[in-house]
Amino acid sequence: MLEFLLEYKQLFFALAWGSLVLFVVSLVAIPWLITKIPVDYFHEQRRVTPSAKGRYFLLAQLLAGIKNVLGFALVLSGVLMLMLPGQGVLTILIGLFLMDFPGKYTLERKLVCMPKVQRSLNWIRAKANKEPFNI
Repeated sequence: MLEFLLEYKQLFFALAWGSLVLFVVSLVAIPWLITKIPVDYFHEQRRVTPSAKGRYFLLAQLLAGIKNVLGFALVLSGVLMLMLPGQGVLTILIGLFLMDFPGKYTLERKLVCMPKVQRSLNWIRAKANKEPFNI
């Protein structure tokens, strides 16, 4: 075991630093993102996503692809962080919320409707002088 750790020492240090950076970024980015979500974002039972047409169609598809690849990379990193140092569950959740997949909005609503989660989100919004979510 010790031989394995010594052989991949640089990889473990890189993963540890990456984990620390993601943790610090998440401490700043997550509250900021929560305050940017519209008050009625979780109000509807179903979400209809607007489709990009015409002039910006290719750009919209490219950005959606990049967002999905980034989300998938975060999910994989989070799974690794479950076994290595880092915020594994938080990283997986961020990755899932970035990706587009069937049932994503339903999953988001179920999580946000949990009393403790809703109370925490609204507490963060109150600290930023924002209205609580209208669920």
